[in-house]
Amino acid sequence: MSNRIVSEIMNVPDAYLVLDAVQKALDEERKRRLKFYDGVTGEQKVEFINGEIIVHSPAQKQHGRIFFRLGHLLDIYVNREGLGLVGGEKYMVALTRNDYEPDLCYFRKEKADKTTDNQVLFPAPDFIVEILSPSTAARDRGVKFKDYQAHRIEEYWIIDPESHTVEQYHLFGDEYQLILKSAVGDIKSFAIDGFQIPIRAIFDDAENLKAIQNL
Repeated sequence: MSNRIVSEIMNVPDAYLVLDAVQKALDEERKRRLKFYDGVTGEQKVEFINGEIIVHSPAQKQHGRIFFRLGHLLDIYVNREGLGLVGGEKYMVALTRNDYEPDLCYFRKEKADKTTDNQVLFPAPDFIVEILSPSTAARDRGVKFKDYQAHRIEEYWIIDPESHTVEQYHLFGDEYQLILKSAVGDIKSFAIDGFQIPIRAIFDDAENLKAIQNL
């Protein structure tokens, strides 16, 4: 995609003027981003996306239960195996232009070992989970999908609380490919070595407890 955009700009006679206008706009956006960092607190889930500050509404019960079920499984497994660090929705991931607070994320050990206890901004993780809601679905499938892909985040799961399905995307070359979209069966991670769980364990408490026992 970036090569196509560059080609389009190079075919415009006033390409220098276009690039100058873009640079000025990015400079102004950078000032807003720095101001955003100064004002952000731990009391709200808030993100900086393409120059806009996005404040999220409180999560629904089903969203919260999915977060805790999957987060618990990930954290137990990753810590037991010494594979790295699992982050929750207050971990702010700072990419080239935007700042996101994914519902769940995972950093391999080599990245995790470089983090500090007081760190508040994190680099691109190796694995991200977003749980859909009516207010976030378009971004989760749109700008976030493209940005995670562009920053070579290896694996991306999109969880739909309504249909009880998981979409698993894995990076091949420069693009995500859909590996799995299902409400049944097992899902096995590419980024988290050996992590495999029943999909139902994400949506059902009893199945979640079984999966914990079987990890």
